[in-house]
Amino acid sequence: MSVTERDDEVLALQIGRPLRATSTVIRRCGLGLPVVAAVPPVLDSGEPFPTRYWLTCPLAHRRIARLESKGGVREAQSKVDADPERMRALEAAHARYAREREALLSADARHRPTGGVGGSSAGVKCLHAHYADFAAGNENPVGRDVHEVLGEACCERPCVANIDGELRRNPNWREPTDDDDPQRRP
Repeated sequence: MSVTERDDEVLALQIGRPLRATSTVIRRCGLGLPVVAAVPPVLDSGEPFPTRYWLTCPLAHRRIARLESKGGVREAQSKVDADPERMRALEAAHARYAREREALLSADARHRPTGGVGGSSAGVKCLHAHYADFAAGNENPVGRDVHEVLGEACCERPCVANIDGELRRNPNWREPTDDDDPQRRP
């Protein structure tokens, strides 16, 4: 059985915990592993889940966390606040995201997630969520900006591998350095 045939297992290993609902891989890296998964709007527990697109790639996640720790959310929000066109594009992304998620719910669904990207009612909440939305193929100005800073996340070794017949986090995976990855910027 290939790694791609075991997406739920791979996703759980990438995020470091069991999945709370069956998810669908939307985008894969050059090694064939998930980068972004679509999550249903209601988890298996019945809990509403506002994040439609979940970033699973450990490399992209790590690099975006660094951007956030350096004030990336504030910086992204400042860019939105200073540019009415960017503000309209972000509002459109939030509205589209909410519509897509709402369309997946039955009319009689008792628990409904709210908000736009990552559950945010407006503005920039989480660079990971905006990047995942963009990487899933959607128009998202904040996600596009994050992508322009990060470039493509390219690893030499897979983050999850079949080791002795069992899928595991690859102990030989490491974050590429500037020498390994010419697109690495932050």
